[in-house]
Amino acid sequence: MTTPTLPPFDHKPAAYTGPSADEVFATRKQFMNPGIFLYYKKPLMMVEGKMQYVWDETGKRYLDALGGIVTISVGHCHPHVVEAARKQNELLQHSTTIYLNPNVGAYAEKLATKMPGDLKVCYFVNSGSEANDLALLMARAYTGNYDMIALRNAYHGGNASGMGLTAHSTWKFNVPHSFGVHHAITPDPYRGVWGRDDAEAGKKYAADVKNLIDYATPGQIAGFIAESIQGVGGCVVFPDGYLKHTYEHVRAAGGVCIADEVQSGFGRTGTHYWGFETQDVMPDIVCMAKGIGNGAPLGAVVTTPKIAAALAQRVHFNTFGGNPVVSAQGIAVLEVIDREKLQANALEIGNHIFTGLQRLKEKHKVIGDVRGKGLMLGIELVKDRATKEPAKAETAQILETAKEMGLLLGKGGLHGQTIRFSPPMCVNEADADFLLAVLDHAFAKL
Repeated sequence: MTTPTLPPFDHKPAAYTGPSADEVFATRKQFMNPGIFLYYKKPLMMVEGKMQYVWDETGKRYLDALGGIVTISVGHCHPHVVEAARKQNELLQHSTTIYLNPNVGAYAEKLATKMPGDLKVCYFVNSGSEANDLALLMARAYTGNYDMIALRNAYHGGNASGMGLTAHSTWKFNVPHSFGVHHAITPDPYRGVWGRDDAEAGKKYAADVKNLIDYATPGQIAGFIAESIQGVGGCVVFPDGYLKHTYEHVRAAGGVCIADEVQSGFGRTGTHYWGFETQDVMPDIVCMAKGIGNGAPLGAVVTTPKIAAALAQRVHFNTFGGNPVVSAQGIAVLEVIDREKLQANALEIGNHIFTGLQRLKEKHKVIGDVRGKGLMLGIELVKDRATKEPAKAETAQILETAKEMGLLLGKGGLHGQTIRFSPPMCVNEADADFLLAVLDHAFAKL
């Protein structure tokens, strides 16, 4: 089998003259958080990026099919985004919202035009964890209720409230959290009780939310939060109708519905701009981050004027929320998505990759499931298709082999058994073919 080669790309990386990867690793071990994790037996050091590619210190190029964990939406160092940040950096780097600045208002207006219905009031924060924390505050302040429903297999952040909503033991420290949070069963068509062959699966999974409200809460709740597609949990796509039926149960109990679009938003699903639209629902609060700023520390919560009024009862303030530089980047990202038709590209290239992954599944028995939408895809690896025992070691080996051939991938699921694909939305068909060829090669070597 011929080893795949990266498609040609017209960019020459700058010569790297900094410390070696070993020196950087030693510094990190001495002075940085020991709990942060690394991919690969020999950690990769990135020193430059351009569009869908990154380079290490030796000048080796890689296709970034993880996209900085679903964060690089329009491409590494996209010239339009870089120029917008540069221009603003030279004018004013910071002003808080106690003063007027044209950038944040213009950005809020532009972002609001992307939202359906009455979702028109924007709050800016620094990350997805902060966005979800603020959404919880909104739900509780507006409804006057406390209890929240989240999902098992969910990930909503690493701060205290995000950890409480998250339902993976790997991310939850043994400290008090989750007060008032109840976790419904995962609507997982692959591993759950009701599969893709059950037309009523969405309704049946949603019934568990109603059961939870009836038996684990006072019957009145503050809200329900779910990722539109579970990302860290392994790219789990809910069955049709799940969110629609769940939203009905939640609203009947006085709660609001929160869509976590941190990973699935901004056209990544291809068919729609927002992941919740693939389920044909209208949330009350939408949380976003990651791809919103193409790598800038930017997050947002968008809600209705009625819910926003509840938060006006007290002072709410975020020092860096709406910073003029990240607002300029946010505007530029929205412009690039529209101008370069990246949502349509996510659909076209995503379908191409999905079809190729299904062919690989027919060829390699270790692939138990192929799923996802647009350029948010996953393949779950199993030791046996009947038992669905997670193939954790095999997943790690595929990532190692792929890296050696110039392809960077992600992983998810409680056991790290799902390979995740979330490249910048500027990837092309040649990149997709390279990705599939590398995977075929890597699976053949298992």
